[in-house]
Amino acid sequence: MKAFVRDRVVPFEKDKRWTDHGPTDDLRRELNALAREAGVFAPHAPEEYGGQHLSHIGRAAVFTAAGYSMLGPVALHCAAPDEGNIHLLDVVARADQRERYLRPLATGTVRSCFCMTEPAPGAGSDPSLLQTTARRDGNDWVIDGEKWLITGAEGAAFAIIMAKAHGDGTESAATMFLADMSDPAIRIERTLDTIDSSFVGGHAVVRFDGLRVPAGAVLGEVGQGFRYAQVRLAPARLTHCMRWLGSAIRAQEIATEFARRRTAFGRPIGEHEGVSFMLADNAMDIHLAQLTIWHTASVLDRGDRASSESSMAKVICSEAIARVADRSLQILGGLGTTRDTIVERFYRDIRAFRIYDGPSEVHRWAIGRRILTHGGN
Repeated sequence: MKAFVRDRVVPFEKDKRWTDHGPTDDLRRELNALAREAGVFAPHAPEEYGGQHLSHIGRAAVFTAAGYSMLGPVALHCAAPDEGNIHLLDVVARADQRERYLRPLATGTVRSCFCMTEPAPGAGSDPSLLQTTARRDGNDWVIDGEKWLITGAEGAAFAIIMAKAHGDGTESAATMFLADMSDPAIRIERTLDTIDSSFVGGHAVVRFDGLRVPAGAVLGEVGQGFRYAQVRLAPARLTHCMRWLGSAIRAQEIATEFARRRTAFGRPIGEHEGVSFMLADNAMDIHLAQLTIWHTASVLDRGDRASSESSMAKVICSEAIARVADRSLQILGGLGTTRDTIVERFYRDIRAFRIYDGPSEVHRWAIGRRILTHGGN
């Protein structure tokens, strides 16, 4: 995996098809073809669809290697949101839904999106503020609402939509629905200009105006949406950590090589303590993030929910990796502010990592609450 990403994927980092709104689908398909040719495509996918169904520990090794380039997860088809949606559908979807949605997604034929986050006053860090509604009408559900920061919506074949279900014996019960993005009742209002640029399709504002879906479009059971969200989110937080750790390792390598050859005041800058200490701190943050990922992966692999562990991993890794990116850019000096190296792009994308999948402050609050009520478990 390391060799594939270094030798086959990294050369595409200057490709014009990597836009400010993420890699294009044309670039994604070309990279996917290379990964298939190399035998490394979608290693996390279920075996019935050609994947290796790796354990969380296995994913930790492979996804970190993929993250050496921001295009690596795109090539391997293990980037968000598709990787998390593959896991969710594998756990929750019925047989017919697996065939209609999971098979084409797991094999990379299509992309998907996960429609949860809403603009204020809707659901963001607090999912209980969910505003999107699903009203029962005969044998159908009618969905209305607005979502935003929906990753990969532009060009996605289908969406997993979180909405409050009304009717069918339930009131205001969070429920997941599957819907084809080609439905005219789904409108992509705009693609947002964001600090990050590594996700295919970017991040969009999506509106549902009277979207009618059949009863069979419910993913899992009515009213169990928040429970299924945890099935998806705890592992997805960790896979973000894995991928970005690979980028931190790359940034450290670039900074180290520069510190060896760039001279100032009569010696290579790496021999000055101001720089060597930053490299040492980077190494310790990378080590800390790696151990945190391995531990949380082992907890998930033994079948535990890992709620606290995944929250701690999200905070520890997002902040440690951000420090690595910041120090690496600082070591590079003026070069670090340019796109002559990939570090500038790492720096911008990794900043967003401290916000999505739960900002650090919310995870700290959740961890603190568990400590007070359950002693931290």
